[in-house]
Amino acid sequence: MLTRPDVAVVGAGPVGLAIAWRCAARGLRVVVHDPAPGSGASHVAAGMLSPVAEAYFGEHELTGLLAESAARWPGFAAELAEAAGTDLGYRTEGTLVVGLTGDDLAEAGRLWSYQQGLGLPITPLRPSQLREREPALAPRVRGGAVAPGDHQVDPRRLVAALRTAAEQAGAVLVPGAVARLADVDARVTVVAAGCGAAALTGLPVRPVKGQVLRLRAPGGAAPELRYVIRGYADGESVYLVPRTDGEVVVGATVEERADTEVTAGAVLRLLRAAVDLVPDLAEYELAEASAGLRPGTPDNAPILGALPGRPGVLAATGHHRHGVVLTPVTADLITELVVTGVADPLLAPFTPARFTGRDGDGRAPAVEARRPRPDRSASEEERTWS
Repeated sequence: MLTRPDVAVVGAGPVGLAIAWRCAARGLRVVVHDPAPGSGASHVAAGMLSPVAEAYFGEHELTGLLAESAARWPGFAAELAEAAGTDLGYRTEGTLVVGLTGDDLAEAGRLWSYQQGLGLPITPLRPSQLREREPALAPRVRGGAVAPGDHQVDPRRLVAALRTAAEQAGAVLVPGAVARLADVDARVTVVAAGCGAAALTGLPVRPVKGQVLRLRAPGGAAPELRYVIRGYADGESVYLVPRTDGEVVVGATVEERADTEVTAGAVLRLLRAAVDLVPDLAEYELAEASAGLRPGTPDNAPILGALPGRPGVLAATGHHRHGVVLTPVTADLITELVVTGVADPLLAPFTPARFTGRDGDGRAPAVEARRPRPDRSASEEERTWS
């Protein structure tokens, strides 16, 4: 006899897998639908956990959610690493924000003043202080700031770990695409499909193209960089994310396009800005150039919560460039909504109702939590729920 799942998650990126893991750990029967888990925006993401450096003018509520999720990351990373038995590439050295020219520094300074006005931890530094922290920075760099609480994680390792943890907790991955939500049979359906959420739900989620490069240090050595660098170089914005395995991620363009072609112009701009800030990168191997599609929304904030007029359907999408940093808080809030049927107040500014034109009370059908079922193999789960 077939058993109906409690929760179906559509989308196996970090957000979808984290929700599946949390729900399965609460004892719910969970299936995850995705034809190619981890192949979306997270595959080309840099993995910056930057509630401070990503705080922009007019996005007060989003900044609050970023800060809340970043505060959950240390515990989330430790729990996930233990559950999956793997290293996530989680690092806590902090982030340096730098300006190459006087104009670049002035532009960055306006943003620092705004961030400091919000009480966020960012401290301006003189050029000599910057180079004490990062000797590889170019002598031309005019100044910068340090955001000690802005960390990083490797998104590809994160996805692999989340998949392992979710499956070990009892979730089952179904390797197929979902064309219509009517084809999904579960008590609660969570749409965490990134850009694909638009076709499934009608929500205003659009693709925002980003091109990213991966460089590799000569001889397989660790990069000289210690900090994540977010820089302004002759008007070009760029970030540099060093990994301990010798990789440096360089990104990223922001383009209102829906293709995933890598262009020579984007590679040129990113490399020029990166080498202007850290000249030694000119000697690194260009190991990969890739492009992905971020799920953007009209107000740049995620869409989280019950979909008005669609009983049993929850949205967890539209994270734009913040999907990785918002993974812990999204998973916690959506899981609580699934289990209790009551929305946490943190969800209020981000509900689908702000775009649908239909009021909703934020509630969802509660799914009774069960104790985790030990020692059921994946094949047994597949036979039960497929």
